[in-house]
Amino acid sequence: MSTSAHSPASTPTVTDRLVEANSLYAADFKDPGMDAKPVLQVAVVACMDARLDLHKALGLSLGDCHTIRNAGGVVTDDVIRSLAISQRALGTRSIVLIHHTGCGMESITEDFRQELEHEVGQRPSWAVEAYTDADQDVRQSMQRARTSPFLKHTDDVRGFVFDVTTGKLREVLPAS
Repeated sequence: MSTSAHSPASTPTVTDRLVEANSLYAADFKDPGMDAKPVLQVAVVACMDARLDLHKALGLSLGDCHTIRNAGGVVTDDVIRSLAISQRALGTRSIVLIHHTGCGMESITEDFRQELEHEVGQRPSWAVEAYTDADQDVRQSMQRARTSPFLKHTDDVRGFVFDVTTGKLREVLPAS
């Protein structure tokens, strides 16, 4: 019995394509025998932008890091939750924050919440976290991570802006 909502004659969806790709992947999959703890003891917080191939850009391999992604790569309460689990349960000690040039978060505003409320009749409980200055937002995210009482290791929190046209990282220094 098929669990697909699509009849055989219907056009495959992107999700169907992904599931098929997973079947091919799983056919040759070998358990790497890894632990859930990242080998390099680092958590990377980055934007969800599809142009960022973090493992390639940072020279990482499977198992090297925890990767936490959201719109903008902003340190939110949910990112703090993930980082606290990453540090306290899985041994990470370093945090790398990555925003990028040309981010969509620079082109929307907090009005997005009001627009959603008008459209669906309910205001989202979350902030949009839009920004106009990537460097300043990286500094704010570094500060949020460094001052969180839930994070055990805050001495190695560094922030960067990834240039989507050159592939280069540029470090952002914390506010002085």
